Amino acid sequence: MVDNSEEIFHYLKAILAPYSSGMVVVIDKQDNFYLNTHHVMKNKKPMYFGSVKINKNYVSFHLMPVYVFPKLLESISPELMKRMQGKSCFNFKATDVKLFDELKQLTKVGYEKYQKADYL
Repeated sequence: MVDNSEEIFHYLKAILAPYSSGMVVVIDKQDNFYLNTHHVMKNKKPMYFGSVKINKNYVSFHLMPVYVFPKLLESISPELMKRMQGKSCFNFKATDVKLFDELKQLTKVGYEKYQKADYL
């Protein structure tokens, strides 16, 4: 487990938490925070927005808007891109306030894209 995983989790959860009032909080635990939108997809499941989870070797931050709207990734820094795994996941082993601030802005823009697309 990452030494400061709780601190990293706290920072990353603080990015998603402000959006929870307009969404469905699926999980809210010490090591896992998960948000769905109220939008129901064709498969009759709610649309995923994002989550933060403490894993064994890192803390993951999933942000579905970057998967749904890949153009959002065109403007991210190379440093944040290095943290990316898959199409919508960012992994952190250390607190990095600069990257967390960038992720906060990316989450805001992703939320706005979901809003415009009527996914909330």
